[in-house]
Amino acid sequence: MSDQRFDKEFYDLKDWQLVAFCAAISERMFPNFALFSRLMEFGDVSKMRQILDAVWDHLNDTGAKMNFEVQLDKVEVNMPDLDEFEMYGASPALDAVVALFSTLNTVVAADAGEVLNVANMSRESVATFIELNADDQISDEELVRFINTHELMQQEDDFQADILEIIQDDLPRREALAELRELSHNDGYSNLGICDSE
Repeated sequence: MSDQRFDKEFYDLKDWQLVAFCAAISERMFPNFALFSRLMEFGDVSKMRQILDAVWDHLNDTGAKMNFEVQLDKVEVNMPDLDEFEMYGASPALDAVVALFSTLNTVVAADAGEVLNVANMSRESVATFIELNADDQISDEELVRFINTHELMQQEDDFQADILEIIQDDLPRREALAELRELSHNDGYSNLGICDSE
């Protein structure tokens, strides 16, 4: 489920902008993993948080240096197996970890195609969540309209447009990243409107 408005723009971005876009998507999706992890006692949320924070530090050129290639294996072991967890929450949790994995890959070797995949995966995650709450009696055409006009999808599209606007603005890089991080944190709410507050 790609938003054609953005596709070309990704290929015009600098390496740091690609990483920043991925980091913002990962930040927004993170509560989906954090909540699943806490409820199912799966994975290491604090380690995943530490790695994502290190990406932001890397973008700002602050903090201790982290070997992101080494972290890829640590992220991968936190991917829930959908065959093992027969519940919906495993899917957005997996998407969140895959987004972080892709973010690290982008740090190691920036690839606009991979970043575009992360953007589309976030939209797909929202679409799936909306579909779960749709009336199962509506037609396919009505379902597509329901998804595309749903508040969560509108928020997702606006969020991705805002990311692109911030990273392509003439703001100093550090100022742009601070604004982007606050936007993507979204008061602790994910792209699905989920918050991991006990």
